[in-house]
Amino acid sequence: MNGVVLLVFAIICFVAAYFIYSRWLEKKWGINPKAVTPAVAMEDGDDYVPEPAFVVFSHQFSSITGAGPVTGPIIAAMFGWLPAFLWILFGGIFFGAVHDFGALYASVKNEGKSIGLIIEKYIGKLGKKLFLLFCWLFALLVIAAFGDIVATTFNGLTPDVPAAVNTANASAASISMLFIVSAVLVGFFMKKVHLKGIAMHVFGIAVLLVTLAVGIMFPIFADKQTWLLIVFAYLFLASVMPIWLLMAPRDFLSTYMLLGMIIAAVLGLLVEAPMVELNAFNGFAVQDATGNVKYLFPILFITVACGAVSGFHSLVSSGTSSKQVTNEKHMRPISYGAMMCECVLAVVALVVAGAVAKNGQLPAGTPFQIFSGSVAGFLTKFGLPLNIAQAFMTMCVSALALTSLDSVARIGRMSLQEFFYEEGVEQKGLAKLLTNKYVATIVTLGVGFVLALGGYNSVWPLFGSANQLLAAMVMIAVAVYMKTSKKSGVMFYIPMGIMLAVTFTALGMSIYGLVTKLINATQYLVTIPAVPAAGQFVVLSDGLQLVFAFLLLGLGLMVATKCLRSLFNVETESSEEVIAE
Repeated sequence: MNGVVLLVFAIICFVAAYFIYSRWLEKKWGINPKAVTPAVAMEDGDDYVPEPAFVVFSHQFSSITGAGPVTGPIIAAMFGWLPAFLWILFGGIFFGAVHDFGALYASVKNEGKSIGLIIEKYIGKLGKKLFLLFCWLFALLVIAAFGDIVATTFNGLTPDVPAAVNTANASAASISMLFIVSAVLVGFFMKKVHLKGIAMHVFGIAVLLVTLAVGIMFPIFADKQTWLLIVFAYLFLASVMPIWLLMAPRDFLSTYMLLGMIIAAVLGLLVEAPMVELNAFNGFAVQDATGNVKYLFPILFITVACGAVSGFHSLVSSGTSSKQVTNEKHMRPISYGAMMCECVLAVVALVVAGAVAKNGQLPAGTPFQIFSGSVAGFLTKFGLPLNIAQAFMTMCVSALALTSLDSVARIGRMSLQEFFYEEGVEQKGLAKLLTNKYVATIVTLGVGFVLALGGYNSVWPLFGSANQLLAAMVMIAVAVYMKTSKKSGVMFYIPMGIMLAVTFTALGMSIYGLVTKLINATQYLVTIPAVPAAGQFVVLSDGLQLVFAFLLLGLGLMVATKCLRSLFNVETESSEEVIAE
């Protein structure tokens, strides 16, 4: 199959979905361009800050476009390119974008509240507590994993690797640090000048180019542990500083770079017109690189997450983006539009991986290495020196993780605060302490840092299930809000049903496999051995994963049951009559 044909077909579908299906959703739910949004009515200069539509789009797009749309499709290619392609296409249009749009819409219509607080209002306090606990644990896992990924990407002192790799990493680190400084300056500048239209884009691209040039000229060499400390120090600032001062302008600048990466990859594919050298379909059960059997259902649907549907997106939509929307008419491009752009990246990643495959097999290396190396090769065809192309792609890869990382750190802090917050009740003792944003940030990042030192690897295999379970729970909660508000929520029913089936099946299979391993083990170890062998059950990996799987399954069942009961029992009356407890 010609890769260009796949890419062009996908882009046509995504554009059509944006102009047809998302407008239908907008009409069904009701948008009032004259309504005063929470960002305007509740402006506080911290979280609630009205921003231009593109600035909010850039925050949404940069935050949701993490590692997933690159790694997921490439890993899922083990089933063949066709299943992954179809799931990105249908999942993105009818699941993911609807989920993101619905979460943003519900939040804007409810004073910019997070999904957890919306659950409290329409379902009950217990549902809120369970959901926010789930969100906080999920945030810890992402903080740990992405923090480790970014620190590894910035490591310019790795022994036994080519000097060019270390230099590219150091350049990416330098660019990222300059991005942070530039973001603060841009934040102050845009607060005073209020740039709009072409002037805003020219300014953003100019700052981006200068930052890239200086960063490439002056790389910063440091080891992984040093960068891990620096990254977490940055996360503390990003979590507590006003959003207009650091996160919003940083995402604003990052968006130009990420869109530039996507455009460069698309142009490279159009010039090369490569064939996808992967099998279209390898069967419903395949062996992965480690020899383990993987089943298309449910593995495909939890592997391709951010490129199709991702629960994390709802945390961004309702946690930060909703507090910046100036006009309700901006919600559709900010949410549905950002998801369609991410879907394009997912298809690009799949086609790029297929283009460099040989005899139906992907080349050696991680998904990021396959993607960044291939796109860097495309860029050299346009006359860009290889070292600059490598530094640019390394920076883009780190940006994919870092822009999601600072958002999830802020959202994790807010989830912990909201868990202990009771509206109309004076906070005392521990609750008063943990509703302080500085304390909540320190606790969240402290636990995340400990996990980043190695512990997260034990439970990371369950991330896909947790992410998609979160998406299912959010869709149920938004459907409850829609029904209570006498709006149509039917577009959520099939997606949420499928995602519940996917995630509970995946968690059930994980638990079954781990319990079987526990029963049949011939050797029980506490710590992870240097050389794993068959018949071993390791407490700090297998045991921790088993506990976490049971915890996810239990929390998921309780929240889903609570929300589903409200969905099918709720009367379409005023919201006050729906509040349980």
